[in-house]
Amino acid sequence: MSFKDKVAIVAGAGGGMGLQIASDLIREGAHVGLIDIKDRPAIPDGPGQHRYFQGDVTDEGFVKGSIDDMAAGHGRLDYLVNTTGVLWFGRDRSCTEMDMSVWDRVLAINLKSFAMTVKHAVPHMKKAGGGAMVHFASTDALRGDDLPQDAYGASKAAVVRLSKSVAIQLARDGIRSNTILPGPVHTPMQARWDHNPEAHRAIASFVPIGRIGTVEDMANACLFLLSDRASFVTGTELIVDGGITARP
Repeated sequence: MSFKDKVAIVAGAGGGMGLQIASDLIREGAHVGLIDIKDRPAIPDGPGQHRYFQGDVTDEGFVKGSIDDMAAGHGRLDYLVNTTGVLWFGRDRSCTEMDMSVWDRVLAINLKSFAMTVKHAVPHMKKAGGGAMVHFASTDALRGDDLPQDAYGASKAAVVRLSKSVAIQLARDGIRSNTILPGPVHTPMQARWDHNPEAHRAIASFVPIGRIGTVEDMANACLFLLSDRASFVTGTELIVDGGITARP
């Protein structure tokens, strides 16, 4: 998989899966624009170049400016990766009891930001003659829950639908769009496991492969979907969950 001199935007790259994906692309020679509201993390040296854009992904002016600046600086844009997401335990619960301002904010971050990055990346990809997008949803998009985070689950299900629509719209332009549905992954979003080893072991034992996923697992899947090796793959979902959704 060759990424040398390709240009990518990775949204939600201030840590976790997004940072790992951006770092792997940089190591493979791609030039990457990292977007996040968090402070700049440690980013590996090249061979690819990188820029860090710190700001709110729900601010369309910031999103457009970041994407336009990255594309102008390198003369093209080839890839878009959307990993942005919030899971607000305690506040995000059943819609029957949730403060709807929480619902609005979760969907703005987890869904609307994806639509905005797509909107402003597509013109640059068309000029480049094609491209690829990967959007991160969750296996939570596939089921309900008696201990729900309804805004999170609804937003992730909508990401799947959005990606399928974009894939159909842009297929003739040589632009692919796919979704990754992670199972349990050890990221800063799940830092609660660091303080509860019993819960960590219990979840790992439920995974058929016998462990919780890593950010490297997600990055490997993402780079495959971005690469030319996946040139006939668009409009679909790749479940990366260690086999959980295959359980009876």
